[in-house]
Amino acid sequence: MKANAQDLGMNLVESFSEFKEFKNIDRATMMRVLEDVFRNILKKKYGADANFDIIINTETGDIEMYHLRLIVEEGEVEDENLHITVEDAQQLEPDYQVGEDCIQEISLEDFGRRNVLNARQALMSRIIELEKDELFKKYSDRRGDIITGEVYNVWKREIMVLDDEGHELTLPKDQMIPRDIYKKGDSIRAVIHSVDMEKGSPRIVLSRTSPEFLERLFELEVPEILDGLITIKKIVREPGERAKVAVESYDDRIDPVGACVGVKGARIHGIVRELRNENIDVINFTTNDALFIQRSIQPAVVSRMDITEQTANVYLESDQVSLAIGRGGHNIKLASKLTGYQIEVYRVDASVEDDVDLDEFLDEIDEWIIAEFKKIGLDTAKDVLRTPVEDLVTRTDLEEETVKQIQKILKEEFEEE
Repeated sequence: MKANAQDLGMNLVESFSEFKEFKNIDRATMMRVLEDVFRNILKKKYGADANFDIIINTETGDIEMYHLRLIVEEGEVEDENLHITVEDAQQLEPDYQVGEDCIQEISLEDFGRRNVLNARQALMSRIIELEKDELFKKYSDRRGDIITGEVYNVWKREIMVLDDEGHELTLPKDQMIPRDIYKKGDSIRAVIHSVDMEKGSPRIVLSRTSPEFLERLFELEVPEILDGLITIKKIVREPGERAKVAVESYDDRIDPVGACVGVKGARIHGIVRELRNENIDVINFTTNDALFIQRSIQPAVVSRMDITEQTANVYLESDQVSLAIGRGGHNIKLASKLTGYQIEVYRVDASVEDDVDLDEFLDEIDEWIIAEFKKIGLDTAKDVLRTPVEDLVTRTDLEEETVKQIQKILKEEFEEE
């Protein structure tokens, strides 16, 4: 039995040594953990641990324990954990005298196999808890940082990613760019989005759709941003479709837009590829609201503008309206988010008086078809007639035959007049 206990004791120390070698735990914490485990053994066996010394050599893994008791005369022992008779003490060391402290070494075999086994389990449990705490702290301090990992598992609603130390991270489906497709073994880059404790274990969630991810990518590609010469004021995104980035330079010699784009787009091309060809508009920030709104809806050219407290009424020529709204309405939607104004688009064409609003055709054209045209900024009959068929097919969910039929209906309206 003693030999078995000794073997378990060695396994316990080896477990701790392995933990010490591979886990990022400081020496003081390691000492405290192992001492706590052995003090619990002492409490179970002796009822107390106050008069016991534990010495741990963190280099070799050796553990020494000593029981300290006061030497008293026979019949004066009040507590066997605190006192020892002179006769018993002299069996350990012949020179001991009454009134001295007796120091007795305790070996692991003295605890028995079961206690040592329990100690080993307690140690491993503490190791796991410490590892979870350290992992939580490590990633809590890294929120907003980019991490590169390896795809380990792909499920319907999320992907499991392993970092370079084998820790499990999670990339949910709603934090992926729509065109993201990964398989096991692929390398993946994402930003650390959130870190929470769930049922005692850290859950580290990654994101490729957050504005922070795009901001970190710019910092990697544009040294002036990392150096503080250029500041990103705000980022808004429709992941995988379009993004707008407002930048500002505190050095008049630096063009912030040019620096972010790079020569022939060299800097921004890498970011666009990482984001699955997401269109990125880099805009010069200004505190002049009217000018900022004009820049935000580029490439459209504004004819005039009326700004109220929360709304900006923007007037454009007919050929600029679809540019301002953008494919799927992304351009105008992001411009509103970027500037903080609700941007409303109006036409200023003189010919608009002779035009007919599409809603006037509801008795001949289905409402959902009219909605498709309005999504791309075409609100009147002449807007639709001026736009080539192939362009309408590309920018809407309508079939070519349907588009031709609609244009025929609209054309007949003006022929009758």
